[in-house]
Amino acid sequence: MDRQLTIWVLIFAVGAITYTARLSFIALFARRDMPPLLAEALKHVPVAMLTAIVVPAVVFLPVGVLRLDWSNPKLAAALVAGAVAWWSRSAVTTIVVGMGALWLLRYLVG
Repeated sequence: MDRQLTIWVLIFAVGAITYTARLSFIALFARRDMPPLLAEALKHVPVAMLTAIVVPAVVFLPVGVLRLDWSNPKLAAALVAGAVAWWSRSAVTTIVVGMGALWLLRYLVG
């Protein structure tokens, strides 16, 4: 098989596997109740995924170097955004204040 055909076969295979994995939850739980333990566990998936994406972007500056000091503007802005999220319970307010804090800190720190 040539390289381009191999890539297309791989794309379709991964797509079929992903589709099957997602369809399995629909097919398994469409006509019955989800077990309470699974329902409780699935409530935490969005927070865990967002944390896995955001935390490395905040604390590793440059890539691979852990920066947990106050000279890291992303860390300070993330703490400000976290406090605003806890206080306001508004995603839009959190984003606006967090980005404003990041831009201000980058301007002040350099």
